[in-house]
Amino acid sequence: MELLGKSREQLKAYCAELGEPAYRADQIYHWLYAEREFSIERWSNLPAALREKLKREASVALPSVRQRYVSSDGSVRYLFGLGDKREDFTTENTEGREKKEERRPGGALNKPAAVEAVFMPSEGRQTICISTQAGCAVDCQFCLTAQLGLIRNLTAGEMVAQVLVPLKEMEETTVTGKNETVKKTPAADGGRYISEEEPNGLAARTNVVLMGQGEPLLNFESVMGALRILLDAEGVGLSPKHVTLSTSGIVPGIERLGKEEARPKLAISLNASCDEQRDVLMPINKKYPLKALMEACRNYPLRNWEHLTFEYVMLGGVNDKAEDARRVVRLLGPLTRVKVNLIPWNPGELPYKESSAEAIEEFRRILVEKGVPAFVRYSRGRDVMAACGQLALKEVQESPLRVFG
Repeated sequence: MELLGKSREQLKAYCAELGEPAYRADQIYHWLYAEREFSIERWSNLPAALREKLKREASVALPSVRQRYVSSDGSVRYLFGLGDKREDFTTENTEGREKKEERRPGGALNKPAAVEAVFMPSEGRQTICISTQAGCAVDCQFCLTAQLGLIRNLTAGEMVAQVLVPLKEMEETTVTGKNETVKKTPAADGGRYISEEEPNGLAARTNVVLMGQGEPLLNFESVMGALRILLDAEGVGLSPKHVTLSTSGIVPGIERLGKEEARPKLAISLNASCDEQRDVLMPINKKYPLKALMEACRNYPLRNWEHLTFEYVMLGGVNDKAEDARRVVRLLGPLTRVKVNLIPWNPGELPYKESSAEAIEEFRRILVEKGVPAFVRYSRGRDVMAACGQLALKEVQESPLRVFG
């Protein structure tokens, strides 16, 4: 029985199978998510006999850290290796480009899996960007992950782990004095985060963005399982205001997300100003064109503190002209409470180039003057992002189970 990623209700059902009272599940839940303690033998308020039974019959499987890339700005990009899992694919989670790959009986893909997560510290907070799938089927032409195809969905536990592992590592940062090493421990405030006054520790606030590999809304059940743990005050304890899910525009998933009681903020990866342009850059647009996407956005139930974010990757000479900016204004005009993040493209092994600073500023100016709030968002840890993305691709390409045949 894998414990990481299990909800309180699932843990209660498991404890009932073991003949244990329900409150033992609450204790396990607290150790895993609030305390970030992954060694069963350290769960000190559980009886020794139960701990021994859990060590024999259950596990807390963390992803292996294959590589860490540290940027000059303090960002850390992780390449996580995931254990081999069986994953049965359905219409929901194979939408987009489908490939005929090596399959196990029952329709499960048989491939190695590696995903990326990034820890980005800044004053008063840290942001963690996580992946929801190994690879991706959506096939955005400017994204290196598209070259992987879809390898498999991640489990709720594998997503939660991408948040917990960096937090655990940073909270255990050591400060070395003359002849001693002092280990950092969590602050008493909720037992979760080190206060922002602590040197080399965690800031008081943690943001999580689901913007790594994969399309979150094509792995809906597992993503929501992870989010319920992350957003639970008695779990990881993040605020919905500080968690953002980014989608390429899966309309049924957007509609479904809007009905969830506990949900993150929503960001739409727009990246084009018209259907003709978006069909090329983001082939998923052929299934969910801009008219359907904008209708879903108009109907999305925003909370009173919430706005919709539109992400727009600036590709030099492709989607960064003044006429593109004016079309974006017309697209977003009927919506209320929106903002646009303009993202300079990270150079990589793809046939695109960065927009000039002048083109980006002109694009931003047109949006703002027409009443659409727009901001330029430069990626943190830019010097490590491309390197780790290429390594994830290289690992799959060089495996005996090749994506590219």
